[in-house]
Amino acid sequence: MSDKKEPNALSGRFRGYYPVVIDVETGGFNAKTDALLEIAAITLKMDDEGWITPDESLHFHIEPFEGANLEPAALEFTGIDPSNPLRGAVSEYEALHAIFKMVRKGIKNSHCNRAIIVAHNANFDHGFVMAAAERARLKRNPFHPFATFDTAALGGLVLGQTILAKACITAGVSFDNNQAHSALYDTNRTAELFCEMVNRWKRLGGWPLAAAVEENT
Repeated sequence: MSDKKEPNALSGRFRGYYPVVIDVETGGFNAKTDALLEIAAITLKMDDEGWITPDESLHFHIEPFEGANLEPAALEFTGIDPSNPLRGAVSEYEALHAIFKMVRKGIKNSHCNRAIIVAHNANFDHGFVMAAAERARLKRNPFHPFATFDTAALGGLVLGQTILAKACITAGVSFDNNQAHSALYDTNRTAELFCEMVNRWKRLGGWPLAAAVEENT
């Protein structure tokens, strides 16, 4: 049975959107010209009482696309050496194809309509995902073409903090600065932060909405 109208179902919580936490590490700030070097994605799930937690994850090191720009300052910041054979890097197509497959499965199993990217300063990550998908000529992109859930904005509202590390610490989510700027670590921390903020709103009585409760009783 479909659970699209159930407020304590993932499909009922975000208007049919399936949230997927994403973090990318790149060779610069321009999604069209600069290399996508690393990506991690974590799906989310909701239990019968409406509490949201991280679910499945995928992580890839990525080969720079042909002609990609690599800014030295960006590489110094992330600590990534794109030429290191031990990275085990794959193509943009291989990485995104696997992530899209996982996400489409989650959308179906959760009775959602479409995925939405959750990220810290989400426009950045969204732009790189969309540009890479276009380069790889991937069809059936499950993500909304422009909408996102930005944990920087949500952190400012809920916690008074917009920096990922400070928002996590304020929310009671552990954060190790020595592991930061790894796509997998940052995605894990962002997922925990997003879940804590969503669950905190529920603990404070903000969800389910009163109208939704009355409608389902």
